[in-house]
Amino acid sequence: MNLLKKITPIFFISLMLILQSCSSCDNENPTARVTNQGTDDVSVQVKTSGGNTENINNIASGQSSVTTSYAPGEITYTVVLKNGTELVKKIDVNFCEDYVVIVKSDNTIDITSTPRD
Repeated sequence: MNLLKKITPIFFISLMLILQSCSSCDNENPTARVTNQGTDDVSVQVKTSGGNTENINNIASGQSSVTTSYAPGEITYTVVLKNGTELVKKIDVNFCEDYVVIVKSDNTIDITSTPRD
């Protein structure tokens, strides 16, 4: 009986470690999409810490862009409203995260992330 009491915690700890190591995301690049809840069309420039730039143009109010993938690191999002106003937000993006850049109805930026399992 004492042996069973000693083995049981080791068994459960081992089981938990095995289940955690079965994650479906293995250092995959993060993804991002832009959702425009603002009052006007927006275009977004995405600049990575590696110097790469990608443009997502003409996202209509109430619409979302396609999901794209970037290398992890510091990302600078520059959102340009149709009237020329620029909104800038920098964040560090990580492996295995899905990000949504939201242009809110008051024309501010909010960024949310969801871990990918």
